[in-house]
Amino acid sequence: MAIKIALLGLGTVGSGVLKIIKNNQKKIKQTSGEEIVIKKALVRNPNKHKNVAKELDLTTDFMEILQDPEIKIVVELMGGLHPAKEYISDALNAGKNVVTANKDLMATYGSELIALAAKDRCDLMYDASVAGGIPILRTLSTSYASDMISEIQGIINGTTNYILSQMGEKGLSYDAALKQAQELGFAEADPTNDVTGKDAAYKIVILSKFAFGTKIGINDFTIEGINNLQDFDIKQAQKMGYVIKLIGIAKNIAGKLFVEVAPCLLPENAIMAHIKNEINALQIKSQSLGTAVFTGPGAGSSATASSVMSDVIAETSNYVKQINGKPFSNFSRIMKLTSSEDVKYPYYLSFDAEETLFTLSKLLSKLEIPVREIKRINQKTVVMTEEISRQQLQDLAIQDQYLRASYKVLK
Repeated sequence: MAIKIALLGLGTVGSGVLKIIKNNQKKIKQTSGEEIVIKKALVRNPNKHKNVAKELDLTTDFMEILQDPEIKIVVELMGGLHPAKEYISDALNAGKNVVTANKDLMATYGSELIALAAKDRCDLMYDASVAGGIPILRTLSTSYASDMISEIQGIINGTTNYILSQMGEKGLSYDAALKQAQELGFAEADPTNDVTGKDAAYKIVILSKFAFGTKIGINDFTIEGINNLQDFDIKQAQKMGYVIKLIGIAKNIAGKLFVEVAPCLLPENAIMAHIKNEINALQIKSQSLGTAVFTGPGAGSSATASSVMSDVIAETSNYVKQINGKPFSNFSRIMKLTSSEDVKYPYYLSFDAEETLFTLSKLLSKLEIPVREIKRINQKTVVMTEEISRQQLQDLAIQDQYLRASYKVLK
């Protein structure tokens, strides 16, 4: 008996799923226990997909999928919040298992959809929603099932990593690097969510749930992107032996959860400093395993489609064994978020140089900000601090109008 599935969307990832099923059917059947067949695909314009019209049914009507009793798994690859949320909800209510790669949706409505899946005794899996081809959510829910994680941090947005790599290695301006990323398909026509850090924030929300069992929203923590980053800071970081990367962090600090997305300075000998272009990387620190690093492509047809298919195969296997309906992750606990005084890091600070070094030094002393190094370079002032809290940094930003950039310095 073949397991029939439907795709909601037949774009880059959907086409990748179709290709994997076509090329690897024998292995898929061995690992899942059944042949997997794509029966229908929901598309906006069937004329754009005539090349696959002989392989599956194309439809513009979701109800054809919802009311088809042969379809056991619905794979949502549309993106966005609506109507994706409504389609997934309706599919679960109809007793169909669901796979999605939609990070925005799962970060925003994940708890609601997970509860709905449990009520309807259906699977809802979303490993492809974070880090593309890295099976990080499944790894967290299985390999770390008996381990306590203390910190997870990483490069979880391929667009910004590509831009920063090109700026640092080839000396491109931010605008030139972004344009190149768009031409190569690493950045969308509208890259706002990527460059402002919002995309990474959605992913760190999902990662926090799997790593720490705690539900948070993107309004609960600080989010900074690379859209205000200047060439000067890239070059100065390099001169001081650092590389700038956009990093998402979730960390247990004395029983409280610290979460943040921001550009950070990494020592040039750090593993993450060598993760280039569109590649993603996640570093996990845990009680039993210590530190482990996972790397792989963060986006693209093959990488994301492979992760989607892992979920489809897992759901098919569950269907064969008649054990659908178990949560993707059972781990749940309540953790309070840290305050801005709880977390301390060294910082790189960059000031426009209209004020004197004496005035700046006096203000830093007043705010009890310990300074490791301070110097004037090309009409700007650069300060490397010892460990300070985010509250101290916020106080400085309020009192000094010339502070134009601040980056945490990671070990």
